[in-house]
Amino acid sequence: MYNKILLPTDGSEFAEKAEKHALFIAEASGAEIIALSVVETSFSIGLPSDDTIFHINQLLKKESEKNLQRVEKIREEANSNVKMTLKVDEGSPAEVILDNITKENIDLVIMGSSGKSGFDKFIMGSVAEKVVKAAKCSVLLAQ
Repeated sequence: MYNKILLPTDGSEFAEKAEKHALFIAEASGAEIIALSVVETSFSIGLPSDDTIFHINQLLKKESEKNLQRVEKIREEANSNVKMTLKVDEGSPAEVILDNITKENIDLVIMGSSGKSGFDKFIMGSVAEKVVKAAKCSVLLAQ
């Protein structure tokens, strides 16, 4: 039923639950998983120097890579043979996720219902909510 599953991850508790769901569904359906971690770049507007922005972006990329390494570790601990691609992109998380749905011809998105920051939800609305409203494929939210 599913060929490609997009698994956005931010390292949160809900993302970890989504990872386990994605692995189970991918094994059952023979789907490939594309694990995606997005480096949020909109924060840098108004920061004083390019050097500061560069260093912050580097730290955020390292954090994204750690998130993806954790996804890979969960797959290895489950002794799973599911094909998995690890991907880091930059931009607005909801926009990047929606763009990847189209680019990668995704059948199903599995993501956490909430991320690391409750403040983000208050300020700009939930990434999960934006994805559910705009995705052209099924979306499973893990709680």
